[in-house]
Amino acid sequence: MADQGNIAAALGAISLFSGLSPDELRLLAAHAVRKRFAEGELLFQEGDPCKGLHIIAAGKLRIFKSSVSGREQVLAVEGPGGSVAELPVFDGGNYPASVSALENSEIIFISRADLRSFCLEHPEVALKMLAVVGARLRRLVGIIEELSFTTIRQRLVSALVRMAQTSGTRTERGIEFQLPGTHQDMAHQLGTVRELVSRNLMRLQAEGFLQVDARSITVVDMAGLKAILDNG
Repeated sequence: MADQGNIAAALGAISLFSGLSPDELRLLAAHAVRKRFAEGELLFQEGDPCKGLHIIAAGKLRIFKSSVSGREQVLAVEGPGGSVAELPVFDGGNYPASVSALENSEIIFISRADLRSFCLEHPEVALKMLAVVGARLRRLVGIIEELSFTTIRQRLVSALVRMAQTSGTRTERGIEFQLPGTHQDMAHQLGTVRELVSRNLMRLQAEGFLQVDARSITVVDMAGLKAILDNG
């Protein structure tokens, strides 16, 4: 019972279930279970039958697609309060992508049947889930647009500018930040291979736009990086 109370509290802090009463949260928590996944562990693979919704209580999950040759494309990274597998919960299809733990993570799992029954009684939850699906669809359209109409150099520059603006620290040298993963992880996000990410980083450094020290990046010419994007 204590764990159900903890699960109810965790669910109440998530935007999908905000607005539910304490009794409603306890009812939902009674159908939920807590799961833990180690860094790198697979939650499910693309094509597996959908068993239910995974809600992130702690840690980060990576949503990705894999090609026959083993190439990966990261579609999204979800952190605490996020969720994965909303769409197949309702359309009855298989999981459309694979999901693994980017770091040690704690998940609250609700089965497909239990969640569908709950949404029939609480349609506001279904509407919030629809909004999440819509936002993810918009991100996927953006990924398709980038892969179709931009070069690897432009995609890398766009990612660097975004990270500098959201997580960078301004110093005397420039704007400093840490890459969230390895060059291989960046390649997965940009739809390319590690060698091209490393080569383009070195080229940007040689051109005087940034300084690279392993995963530590210092942007010394933000205006120049933005000009690369503006000039296409």
